[in-house]
Parts: sequence; structure tokens; C-alpha cells
Amino acid sequence: MNPMRSRSTSHVGQVFDLPTRVKDPRYPFRRLFVAFATALVIALPAFAQAPDTAPPSKSLWNLIAQGGWAMWPLGLCSLIMFFLIYHTWRETKRPRFVPDPLLPQLRQALAARDVAAARQMITGSRTVLANALAASLQRARPAEHDAGKSHIEASLAETLEVEDGVIGQWINYLNVVATVAPMIGLLGTVSGMIGAFQTISTGGMGRPELLAGDIGEALITTATGLVIGIPAMVAYFIMRNRLANQMTATAQTATDLVDTLAGETQV
Repeated sequence: MNPMRSRSTSHVGQVFDLPTRVKDPRYPFRRLFVAFATALVIALPAFAQAPDTAPPSKSLWNLIAQGGWAMWPLGLCSLIMFFLIYHTWRETKRPRFVPDPLLPQLRQALAARDVAAARQMITGSRTVLANALAASLQRARPAEHDAGKSHIEASLAETLEVEDGVIGQWINYLNVVATVAPMIGLLGTVSGMIGAFQTISTGGMGRPELLAGDIGEALITTATGLVIGIPAMVAYFIMRNRLANQMTATAQTATDLVDTLAGETQV
């Protein structure tokens, strides 16, 4: 064995200390630290650019603006719908139909066939029953046996039908809103699709970002029209049922009062 070669090998091992470096317990942690630092340096530019590349948030106003011109008549339809729901709900309450506080005194006056006093009681009332009786009692004949019941009932039916039409016309407007709102939304959809095809014809094929506005207009207007039309249709049927129930109760109360005037019902 060459002694010079042995010395050189020994000298290299002492200089680099290879066995000691491999067996050092801190060596894996050093490698981990170096890898983490390298990854952090690479990731910092990406984190710095993240806010700039994030997609813009969509607020309610942005969605409305994206809907285009059709959102204006749809917004008007929504305001009309809210007004009609409030107005018809108030108009179909029982105090609008029957003056309950006046009924005991009114029955006593009709039982005594004091038609003038009965008409005086209901003069200040703006209920459906008061309006119907005010017109019907003009045909009363207190001197007759049944006080002219058939004439009173005929006039009463006509007056109640008129009152039903006066209140029902506001409820019918709800049906108009429920029908028109989805049609306006559909018209906005057609307008958006026309704009999309025009964009495609001018070089928008293969560039979906150019079609996003027109397609967004088409979808948003359809959804808005349905959001307005469905509640309006539900409210229409609810108010129709409320009106029918109140008119039935009013007609029964009016019939009882006429029977009292005719002497067929005891007070």
C-alpha cells in the first residue's frame, strides 16, 4: 500500500469530515429549512399578485345592471306587485265588509221596521254591507207583511255584485303583473341572445369573455321575471279566496238583516 496515497485520503477525510457530516443529527433539519425557505421565496410573488388576479365580486347592483334595459320595467312590476299585495290585503279584511259594532243596533231598528233609523246608522259607514243596505233599503215597504223582501234581496244582490267588482279589480291587477313580468323577462332573454349572436358575428367566436355580458343579460332577466311573477300569482289566488270568503260572510249577514226586517228572525 502506498503511504502517500493513504495520507492523502486521510487528509481529505479530515478536511471534509464526511463521516461526521452524514451522522450529524441536525443535517435533516437543515435540509428541511433550506427547502422551506426556497418554497417561500418562490411563493411570495404569487401571493403578492393574488389580489390582482382575483375575480371581481358580484353585488346585487352589478347583477341588476348586467340585466340591461329589461330590469327597469321589471323593477316597476315589482313595485306595483308590492303595492297591490298591501292594498288588496287591507281591502279584504272584515272591517272593510261588515260594521260589527253597528250590527246590534241595526238589528233592533230593522226589527222595529224603522227603516229611516237603520239608514241613518249606516250613513257614516264605508263598508260593503253599509253600501249594499243603503241602496237596498230604499225599496223596503214596512207597511207590507214581508216589508218588500223580494225587492230588497234583488237590489242587495246587484249591489253586492258591484262591490265585489270594485274590490276585485285590484286583485285582477295582480294577475296582470304575474303574467306580464315573465314575458318581459323573456323579452330581455331574447334581447340578450340577439346581442350574443351579434358579438359572435363580429369576431367573438372562441372568446367567451365577450359573450358573458349578453348571456348574463339573458339569464338574469328571465330569473327576475319569474321571481316577480310567481309571488304575484300566489298572491292573486290568496286574495281571490279572501275576497270570496268575505263576500260570502257579508251576503249571509245582509240576508239575516233582511229576514229581521221581514219578521222572519227574532232579535
